Amino acid sequence: MPAAPDFPPAPDKVAPKRALISVSDKTGLVDAARTLAELGVELVSTGGTRAAIAEAGLPVKDISELTGFPEMMDGRVKTLHPVVHGGLLGVRDAADHAKAMAEHGIGPIDIVYVNLYPFEATVAKGGGFEACVENIDIGGPAMVRSAAKNHGYVAICTELSDLEEVLAELKADGATSLSLRKRLAARAYARTAAYDAAISAWFARELEEAAPTRRAFAGKLVQTMRYGENPHQAAAFYADETPRTGVATARQLQGKALSYNNIADTDAALELVAEFDPADRAAVAIIKHANPCGVALGADLKAAYERALQCDPVSAFGGIVAVNRRLDAAAAREIVKIFTEVVVAPEADEDAIAVFAKKKDLRLLLTGGLPDPRAPGDLFRQVAGGFLVQGRDTAHVTAADLKIVTQRQPTEAEVRDMLFAFTVAKHVKSNAIVYARDGQTAGIGAGQMNRRDSARIAALRAAEAAEAAGLPHSLAKGSACASDAFFPFPDGLLQAAEAGATAVIQPGGSIRDAEVIAAADAAGLAMAFTGVRVFRH
Repeated sequence: MPAAPDFPPAPDKVAPKRALISVSDKTGLVDAARTLAELGVELVSTGGTRAAIAEAGLPVKDISELTGFPEMMDGRVKTLHPVVHGGLLGVRDAADHAKAMAEHGIGPIDIVYVNLYPFEATVAKGGGFEACVENIDIGGPAMVRSAAKNHGYVAICTELSDLEEVLAELKADGATSLSLRKRLAARAYARTAAYDAAISAWFARELEEAAPTRRAFAGKLVQTMRYGENPHQAAAFYADETPRTGVATARQLQGKALSYNNIADTDAALELVAEFDPADRAAVAIIKHANPCGVALGADLKAAYERALQCDPVSAFGGIVAVNRRLDAAAAREIVKIFTEVVVAPEADEDAIAVFAKKKDLRLLLTGGLPDPRAPGDLFRQVAGGFLVQGRDTAHVTAADLKIVTQRQPTEAEVRDMLFAFTVAKHVKSNAIVYARDGQTAGIGAGQMNRRDSARIAALRAAEAAEAAGLPHSLAKGSACASDAFFPFPDGLLQAAEAGATAVIQPGGSIRDAEVIAAADAAGLAMAFTGVRVFRH
């Protein structure tokens, strides 16, 4: 390990004489370059960046004027040169460094503005293998890291906002401060780390390596929060580079900033409602504490919302509402009748937006679309000393996938109810039991330590909902019951039958399957095995 040289302390203020600019995203480039030039900073640049600055009538040197070498190999080699990196890494106040710079004609570079080749954007647009490889920046990250290491003298900018901070200090007193240069260096290393993480993740996908030897994740700050799950926990929200539609891509039209719990619950709501094709029927999911308390289909969103709310109107208070279609005013007027934290939709009519505008505390998010429930992706969870990674649950069970294991065959209506209930169960914390009938959840039991208790809770919810609606019998009567994992004993299944379910859907696979099937036959139930578990821990 190299020992730390006995360098003089870095100066607090550095008055820059030269800036090296090389950017792929040229937004704001000319205005920033003009300001630097007006402040007396010499501009050095490469390729298209230099051309854009020159076209604006600003004096700018080509990098080849410093290095004595032209750009070569299709631009792959232009800044990888001792004159460039010596100008970045040289410690100005160290005698040996100053001597070497003078002997070799290396001038200091005080500001670097580099935003990297658009690798992430190329991948997101579906670029081919060679196109993605060609958009892996080499010289850019090398310059960023060199400049960041020598932050005692160099201000490194990887975003236009970074450069704007530098310009603000230069306008104020003609120099950059050490505190700003340190902050910029920290951001720069985070940027190159995120860039390398994106490249390594892409390579792993291309090579179909489900478990590469090393794994990295990166995100960009979206917002800081007042607190996390509880007031004593710090929290922030980061967006990654995946193109998946969701909370990170949504526009918030009104309401307070989203909290940590709001974001977690809104994500759960949107992922659930996306399971239902908007071209088929309208769908509404109401989420509380990351679990659905009501899900329903309808001819329109108003009808779907009313049916979803009926399942558990008590839990729905202060919940999250997600819809799978463009939100209209009729549905909006129903939603605002009770307190709701967040409403998330692909789009909304102006009339619906006007309805919500009267509720200042309600957050309205428009995502522009729905996440694809079949699209692959990775989920990760931190544990002490590491993290777990798994693929997104893309399971989709159809009628053709069902294996009927009982003497009684289900009716077509029961099959529809079973599939609907099983789809919802995929988004309920285990142990999960869902009763559903005619595209409406009747009762949901979540997060219990045994499946029988989940079945009991779901039955209780169904009975309470019926009582609140003034109905003569439980919503679970005539329903289909879905279990996210197999019934290890007949007791949970018998609880479902007692609640009024006539059909059961479950993965199967227990060593006591025969015993459970016999219990179903004795109770006159129809039961289907999916062969797929949708356990959500």
